[in-house]
Amino acid sequence: MKNKILFIILLFEVSCSWTFAQKQQKLNILMIVCEDMSPHLGCYGDLLVKTPNIDELAKEGVRYTRMFTTAGVCAPSRAALITGMYQTSTGTHNMRTQLDASKPDGMKGYSRVVPPYVKCYSEYLRTAGYFCTNNAKTDYQFEPPITAWDENGKNAHWRNRTNKTKPFFSIFNLEVTHESQVWAREKEPLEIDPKKVIVPSYYQDSPIVRKDIARFLSNVNEMDRQVGKILDQLKEDNLLEKTIILFYSDHGDGLPYVKREVTNRGLHVPFIIRYPNKKSAGTTDNALHSFIDIPPSILSIANIILPKHFEGQAFLGKKASKEPRKYIFGARDRLDQVYDRVRSVRDNRFQYLRNFYPEKPYYMNVLYRLQQPMMAEMIRLRDEGKLTPLQMRWFQPKGMKDELYDLDKDPFQFDNLAQKPEYQAKLKELSATMDNWMAKYGDMGAMDEKEMIEQQWPKGIQPTTAAPVSIIKNGKYMLSCPTEGASIAYKIWNKNETESTHWQVYSKPLTLKKEEKIKALSIRIGYKPSNETIF
Repeated sequence: MKNKILFIILLFEVSCSWTFAQKQQKLNILMIVCEDMSPHLGCYGDLLVKTPNIDELAKEGVRYTRMFTTAGVCAPSRAALITGMYQTSTGTHNMRTQLDASKPDGMKGYSRVVPPYVKCYSEYLRTAGYFCTNNAKTDYQFEPPITAWDENGKNAHWRNRTNKTKPFFSIFNLEVTHESQVWAREKEPLEIDPKKVIVPSYYQDSPIVRKDIARFLSNVNEMDRQVGKILDQLKEDNLLEKTIILFYSDHGDGLPYVKREVTNRGLHVPFIIRYPNKKSAGTTDNALHSFIDIPPSILSIANIILPKHFEGQAFLGKKASKEPRKYIFGARDRLDQVYDRVRSVRDNRFQYLRNFYPEKPYYMNVLYRLQQPMMAEMIRLRDEGKLTPLQMRWFQPKGMKDELYDLDKDPFQFDNLAQKPEYQAKLKELSATMDNWMAKYGDMGAMDEKEMIEQQWPKGIQPTTAAPVSIIKNGKYMLSCPTEGASIAYKIWNKNETESTHWQVYSKPLTLKKEEKIKALSIRIGYKPSNETIF
């Protein structure tokens, strides 16, 4: 009897230890990101598309109905997402800073120099022990530092980690729903009948418009199949129940008058989370959430201390904010060769827009999208005077500084309430909220872009990060860099000139064996990396 009791006690202790170890083990994090897509998914009520894989994620997870990006176009949106700061506060607000061809007046491309305390949030995950991969789009408005990812490219994958017990954070970017794929995949078989698509009232109902919408929705079907392949790999590796899966789009539809807009249709995106063992399966979250909240939420899941400079609030994990978000903010600035400046703020029902150039039209003549057949047709019909007054609204001057819309009654946002007496209290509230937001975080959209470039790259010359230096203390190598805000990447290098596969993020003193050396370089975001130094 005594031995039986001792056995039960021992079994209980082992069981408790195993349970504790399970709780302490870090979960993997997988992010599947599609491009240019509003919530066109079966689980969001779209009856034309066939998205069984994503619908299954929603069935087994949490579906968010009010997730918004900070811009209706990719690069500013991704800049905010990777830094955890609004693009307007870091100077990453103008579209495609790195490409010469996307700029006006012969302006050269530049990698934006952000404040010295800013890091890619994946670097915090790497420092905490995660194997971080990105496959493959970056588009951050700056060259991604080598410290951001263990792997960054078309072959980046969690499967490439040498230590299979190491937790991973992996992003897969699916481009098939991108705006460009409407014309690039024009000859692919349509999976959606053009006769069955719903044509919004701001488009002319024509065969060209119907075909482009059907092409876009057919691409959504293909995107879902690609999601399925990634999930199959996760299941093959027996990692499904050890991984938190997030799915979302980088901004609204890649169709005219949606992409690049700072209205609700340009900012609203699908967002789904599946937890291990189907925790909270089939539930819906109707609270307001912003992309600026994703970095603190991911670090909260990983139980990492949140950087003080983050401008969002965690809605997941132990550090989730107890106060729900009350407002969502968005911004539009230069788009390729065309300048504009619009800011938006919305609450649960109303959206307020502030136009800094009310004399300019809503439409920005972005040459890239003229490749889309329906966009070219809209321009032709405009020039021929064949658009309805509602359809012509996009091409007309905004005419006023303030706009206010009731999103419940007017989802397309055509009835401006800003001048109506009964809405003055709401107008005043949201206008003051925007003033406070701009004052709190700053808004670099007020600065001339050429002046901003000169400040960060004097005479057009990109600054270079200083080389790392090392001191040895108590037998350990301590690395540092004179450049404020620089991170240090290193590899361990032995006398046979073999080295570790991936650059590591330096975070604590290193101990070497006799035959080993350190290969290191420094990098600050927006600067050129230093030369490699061997210690």
